[in-house]
Amino acid sequence: MIDHIQGLLLDLDGTLYHGGIMIPGADELIAGLRAKGIPFLFVTNNSSRTPASVAAHLGAMGIEAKEREICTSSLAAAKYIAEESPGAAVAILGEEGLRCACEEAGLHIVTESPQYVVQGIDRSFTYDSLTRAARWISGGAAFVLTNPDLMLPSDDGMMPGAGTLGAAIEAASGVKPVIIGKPHRHLMNYATSRLGIDAKDAIVVGDNMRTDIAAGANAGCRTVLMLTGVTTGDNLEHYKELTGVSPDFICSNLADLRELLGL
Repeated sequence: MIDHIQGLLLDLDGTLYHGGIMIPGADELIAGLRAKGIPFLFVTNNSSRTPASVAAHLGAMGIEAKEREICTSSLAAAKYIAEESPGAAVAILGEEGLRCACEEAGLHIVTESPQYVVQGIDRSFTYDSLTRAARWISGGAAFVLTNPDLMLPSDDGMMPGAGTLGAAIEAASGVKPVIIGKPHRHLMNYATSRLGIDAKDAIVVGDNMRTDIAAGANAGCRTVLMLTGVTTGDNLEHYKELTGVSPDFICSNLADLRELLGL
């Protein structure tokens, strides 16, 4: 059992649910954390949804979630830009979650001459979008990518993610983006700052060695790997070799996680 837990950073898809179906025990896990007063945040690379939308999605599955408990790559990207250049002029290639996050961070959204190009998943992305972004970035605008996911699951199969669009912009502009989401440390740092704790006192819980566990390791957090999604007992060694990291703890299911946390 882990003692003196100061904060949990919980992944969503593959850890608490699959698509629109709750993984058994996710509701009990959250109820147990609340009962023991253990601080936590739901942390996701998804840049398309607002915190309210994410909370509603969780609630519809029976997982109690509050808007203030949601931490997205869009929020972290907007915070990163606002801290670096308050009120900066920003061109957005993304959806509602990213636009709302930038507005709430006090950034000035423009369609010409941006200081920053911030890009997330954008299902209305076009050749014109690519052209404009490449020209802006080649001309000196900073390039910020919410998350590097190359492919995403959807109801009718896999689809290109924000990272695939970002790769096209990088190829066209010749400029590498600052990447905010997992496996990079910016999203974890943003989440721990929201909880008011040091990274070493945070525990990252997730199912994906390449994103969740690597992000936790990169940020200096302890990690718990859930064998409920992308990473399984069969491919764990492959992912350890691929990422060069190992989780601090491994749980087969959410019942095991509750026992590990003393819930």
